[in-house]
Amino acid sequence: MNERMQLSTMINAIPDNDIHILLEVVKRFIPLDIDDIETPEDTAAHLQAMKEYEAGETIAFEDVNWN
Repeated sequence: MNERMQLSTMINAIPDNDIHILLEVVKRFIPLDIDDIETPEDTAAHLQAMKEYEAGETIAFEDVNWN
């Protein structure tokens, strides 16, 4: 079992009332600019959105019923 799988197994064993502690610890290891890195999923979502836009399958923001 690799380290990532071991960590996942250990996290799943932590009681729910203590998981917030681990969350705060893990946050310390995540780079602050993590959202600035384009992932393959980001690229795929962008390409799909552009296809829908070019095909006229999108609606204007002001036409959305937000209620």
